[in-house]
Order: sequence, then structure tokens, then C-alpha cells
Amino acid sequence: MRICVIGGANTDITATSAQQFRPGDSNPGRIRISPGGVARNIAHNLALLGDEVLFAGIFGGDGFGSLCREACEKAGIDLSLSETRADVSGSCFISLNSPDGELIGGVSDMKAPELITPSWLEDRLEDINSADAVVADANIPAASLAWLIDNCLPPLYLDAVSVAKASRIADAMTMSFRGGVHAVKCNRLEDAVLSNVPGIGRRYVTLGPEGALVYEDGIGRAFPALPCDKVNATGAGDALFAGIIHAGPHASAQDALQFGLQCAKYAIESKDAVNADLGKLVKR
Repeated sequence: MRICVIGGANTDITATSAQQFRPGDSNPGRIRISPGGVARNIAHNLALLGDEVLFAGIFGGDGFGSLCREACEKAGIDLSLSETRADVSGSCFISLNSPDGELIGGVSDMKAPELITPSWLEDRLEDINSADAVVADANIPAASLAWLIDNCLPPLYLDAVSVAKASRIADAMTMSFRGGVHAVKCNRLEDAVLSNVPGIGRRYVTLGPEGALVYEDGIGRAFPALPCDKVNATGAGDALFAGIIHAGPHASAQDALQFGLQCAKYAIESKDAVNADLGKLVKR
């Protein structure tokens, strides 16, 4: 498919403690720097799965921005809808993980996606609507999400990103006169914000090691996580959503989620947020 992905691209700085983390102390472990961002990770995964991907985002004019842009270009992602701003710092996410790769906490500096305004999107509307599906993350403002809901013709998929930003989707649905999206992906905590929001066709809820749920027409169904050798849980949700999107809007919610879980397994078994071997999943 031809898929347009809109939202955040940032540098991930991931610190993983070698032993049980002790707050208030220096903990031995390992630190990795890699390209990331919810929308960028989804775009990268989709490109690995063989889709034609257009990424619409704003890159900072510093080293963090250059790292993300170069990673997208290397992955074969079309950046003709993106912009590099010399006056903007590259987005960055610092995460602290336990020895088993689970997130303990993190801090995000995501000012660049806030500049993705309705007028910025309107300048790109023809290309956005040329896609077979459109994906956006909640790193962009609620007003921009509402604009997409009202003006996007292809099926629209939204990622809640975090509890703090999930409310942007709820606000956008209220602000929108159309008030409907094909699918939303969230985790259990974000779902507490979104579970009663009308107009969401499919709601995919990730449950970490327990797997995931999908709700459609008020009916929920649970799927267990696939057995895997966990290396790093960062990026698993992005890979899962990419798999759901790759399955296509005409696939059943259950079939899409099952493929998404296979993609999540690949992410969890990689030291990076995006597993470069993901393409093997569609070639085998």
C-alpha cells in the first residue's frame, strides 16, 4: 500500500539498568542512541514490510534532526512532505529501562511536532489523500488531529502515544464535525482516556507481556503475546501498529491484530526500536 505517516521523529536515548534499578543512585548498565519517534518508527516498520511510505514531519536543524532524517532516507521513506527547520531543536526521548527491557520511565522533548498545524497539513492535503491509508500520532496538536479527521479521505489510524497525549485524540474527536476514525492504538493506561470516546471504529489496546485486545462495535477480543526472547520492549507497540496498518483496512480487526503481534515479537527480540529483519516476516 501507499501510506502517509504524520507526526513525531526523534532521537531515542535508551538507558537499560544491568540490575534492579535503584532510584537516587548511579546504576551500571548500557546506553544506546538511535532514531525513534512513534510516527517515524511506524513509518520505518511499514517500509520494511514493503509498503510505499510518505513521512510528513518536522526535523530539527541539529544533530538529532539529522540523525532521524538520514535514518528515514536510508530506510527508503519518502520525505518530500517533511520539513527541516534550522530554528527548531531535534526531538528527543530519554527512556530508562529495567534489565528485562521494560520501561521504568522516560522524558520526551517533542516541540517539533507541535509545529504540524492545520495550515501546514493543508499545504500537503493532495498528497495525503493520495495514500491508501493515513497514520498520525498524538504528538501533533489536537486541532491538527481534528483537521485530519475532517479532511482525510483514506482510512485514518491514530496512535495515542502516551497518557498525557491520549486526551488530544479525545479532544480532536469532539472538535471534529466528522467525528470518526478507522482505528486507534493505545495501551491500557491510555485506554482509560479513550474507551468511552465515540467514533472510534477499532480500538487496539496493548497489554505488554499479556498481549493485546481489540474492540469493535462494543465487542472486545483478547489475543496473547507470542513467545519471544525479550531484548528490548521499546518500539514493540509501534511495530504492532505498523503490522495492523500493513494488514490493510479491509482485513478483519482480529487478523490485523494477529499480524501486528507477529511484528511486535520481532521488535521485542531486537536491541533497537525497529528490527531491521522485519521484512523477513513477509518474505518467508
